[in-house]
Amino acid sequence: MKVFRWLWFVVTAAVLANGFRVAMFVVPADSQQGDIFRIFFYHFPSWCGMALFFAINLGASLAYLAWRNSKPARAMKADALALSAAEMGVVFCTVGLVTGSLWARPVWGIWWTWDERLTSTTVLYLIYVAYLLLRRFAAGPQMRTLAAVMAIFGYLDVPIVYMSTRWWRTQHPAPVFGGGPGSGVDPRMMPAIWWNLAGWLMWGVLLVSIRYAAAYREQLNEERAALRALEVAG
Repeated sequence: MKVFRWLWFVVTAAVLANGFRVAMFVVPADSQQGDIFRIFFYHFPSWCGMALFFAINLGASLAYLAWRNSKPARAMKADALALSAAEMGVVFCTVGLVTGSLWARPVWGIWWTWDERLTSTTVLYLIYVAYLLLRRFAAGPQMRTLAAVMAIFGYLDVPIVYMSTRWWRTQHPAPVFGGGPGSGVDPRMMPAIWWNLAGWLMWGVLLVSIRYAAAYREQLNEERAALRALEVAG
């Protein structure tokens, strides 16, 4: 497993390095926005990563609720995956918000505006930060159940974030992909998008796998400690 993880790390680093090279030095500047558009090559993968890992968190949370009584061993693994995926989703959400603000300052003339896309994303960010705080400062199986329910509630905001620019007239640009007539980017820019999307998702998978293993070990240690306490009490 360690050998595979190191191999994954090496390949991920190579993909990320090539993605940076292509994004910064190979693809042309945007005809209207100039070089500031290059932030998009990191902004877009961060939102894709956020959506992916919050979806994994949702699936793992549902699995935990389904298995917590009938299959406790599987439920424990699902809970560890839910925690690690939520952490990674928050990281990607943070990167998306920061890169969006960096782009907005020279293009809009402001760092932030409370339009529907940005507001719904901020709410999403705060929900999952609250989820992680619950996981950090509470304990026990009841906490895991509450966290799983909170994850389901939090994910309801993901489609709202995605559809916000379609449902409302926001200051945020229309979707680059699938946004209707005139959407899309110059085909010459696609290699930078795909290289960085692949690299950052691979990076996310690597960190989630490491964090999952650590979280699962923590759960096993907690379970052993609880059993020892019961034996001593008995």
